[in-house]
Parts: sequence; structure tokens; C-alpha cells
Amino acid sequence: MHRGMKHLYGLLAAGLLSLSLAIPAHAVKPDEVLADPALEQRARELSLELRCLVCQNQSIDDSDAPLARDLRLLVRERLKAGDSNSDVLNYMVERYGEFVLLRPRFTARNALLWATPFLVLALGGLGMIVLARRRQAAAVPPLTKEEEERLHKLLDG
Repeated sequence: MHRGMKHLYGLLAAGLLSLSLAIPAHAVKPDEVLADPALEQRARELSLELRCLVCQNQSIDDSDAPLARDLRLLVRERLKAGDSNSDVLNYMVERYGEFVLLRPRFTARNALLWATPFLVLALGGLGMIVLARRRQAAAVPPLTKEEEERLHKLLDG
């Protein structure tokens, strides 16, 4: 086989491997899956909204941690008991706090958290405006006729 072809196949294999690693691996075990497909679909949707408290930046649907499994089972128990999706989420927030949600709700308690990026941008823009005005005010005024004549005499020599 030609050396260039080997290199191309190596690059192709590396690309396919990196793509396979980018696809999320769902950690739901077969014994967790509900018999009712509609309930299972709701459980999977809810599991994608809940944070694994061990992994922290993974949903409980993607995490292999034992706590994530317990949370997945708890979600399924609540659904089998007849809870709505919002009831399940509210129960989880009551039990584990707002941190359990991957997308926190907008409430008065976390309004500052949501507003901070906009406040930083506004303060940065205001700072740039103030700085630009200071630079304009500090600009050197043009030379008078007398100063220009004196400058020419000095330069000419």
C-alpha cells in the first residue's frame, strides 16, 4: 500500500474515533427502562434536564454514577405514580435544590445571576464612552499663528 494512503486511512480512523467519542453515551440500563414507551420517553426527557450531582456537568441520562442511577429510578417512580413533568422537576428541586436543574429557572433569588452578563456589558460600554470623552477633552488644541511661526523658525534654523 502506498505511504500516502496509509496516512489518509490513519487520519480517517482518527476522525471517526473522535466523532464516536463526541456522541453522548446514555447510561440508562435496560433494567431501568419503563414498559410504557410514552412514560419512558417522558423519563428520558426529564433525565436530560436534571444534573448529575456527582459529575455536575452531565445529565443524569448520560452519567454512570450510582447517584445518577438513583435519580433516574426516582424520576421513573414519580412518573409511574402519576406525577406530571413539572411535578417531578419540582419534587427534585425541593429535595436537591435548584442546582439539580441543568437549566436553572429564572426566579427572584437568581435574578442577579441571570442579569450579571448584561450588567457587565453595560458597565463596559459605559466605561468605553467615559474613556473616549476623556481622551477628547485631553486633546491638545491646535497651534496659534505665533506658535506656528516660532516652530518654523526653529525648524529652519
